[in-house]
Amino acid sequence: MPRSVLVIMGGTSSEREISLKSGEAMYKALCNKGYNAEKFILNADNCGEIIAKKPDLAVLALHGKCGEDGTIQGLLELAGIPYTGSKVASSAMCMDKIITKKMFEQSHIPTAKYICVFRGETPDFPGLAKKAVSELGLPLVVKAPCQGSSVGVKIVKTSGELPKVLKEIYQYDNELLIEEFLPGTELTVPLMEDENGVKALPVIEIVSENEFYDFESKYAPEMSHHIIPARIPDDIMSETSALAVQAYKALLCNGVARVDFILGADGKPRAVEINTIPGMTATSLVPDAAAYLGISFDDLVDMIVKTSGEK
Repeated sequence: MPRSVLVIMGGTSSEREISLKSGEAMYKALCNKGYNAEKFILNADNCGEIIAKKPDLAVLALHGKCGEDGTIQGLLELAGIPYTGSKVASSAMCMDKIITKKMFEQSHIPTAKYICVFRGETPDFPGLAKKAVSELGLPLVVKAPCQGSSVGVKIVKTSGELPKVLKEIYQYDNELLIEEFLPGTELTVPLMEDENGVKALPVIEIVSENEFYDFESKYAPEMSHHIIPARIPDDIMSETSALAVQAYKALLCNGVARVDFILGADGKPRAVEINTIPGMTATSLVPDAAAYLGISFDDLVDMIVKTSGEK
């Protein structure tokens, strides 16, 4: 057991409030399990204090930019502080939905067709809209590639509204990811790594009260429902779990992660994205999957620490 554990939460992203909730829950769990735990609320100007504290382990409860994108992971690597979750390269790749899509393709993991605009490529929005409709059809999903918790995601149903939405979402990152809309069942597969390797937890079916599993659905009570195990045939369950493990390995993940899928009417799961620091709030998916297996929240957090990067 680490002598001192620092739970890092907060941060500067749009998901700060959710991070605080995840961090508080994890901190309480660690205290319940007997750890010498301390909370650290990260701001833009106090990163150096982490190095000064020099904990035996940093437990990352950060979401979004500067938390999941490899930034804080790089700081901890330089300081020689072990931490939970995926390392620098994996965190950076998984945070960027465009890179994630390209890694899916290279690893033969089915995913939606897409068009992307990289940083520095200021697009002709009407022209881009016309190209997207021509190649991908309607509806379309427009995403800010480096945001989390469905921030900067919109479903567009008509070509007339598309240029305005493209310009609006472009303001988040000066990049764009435009995907074909995949109607179907929303699934997610939590994954955990231990001394025996990576294993998939039960596949979860997500039923949202909104049009899709957006920020409100993720975090507001009663706005989404998690059905465990998902109401899908066993062979599709096995295929989805196997694809999740394949994606986890392809993007070099460590610790706990979660891979999201859409199961189409054709019975084929298609990967959407990977979350390297899944939420750990009262409405979060990973704790629900663990609970289905009889693993309490406190035990889950204990497992995350014990299988972390203390090596």
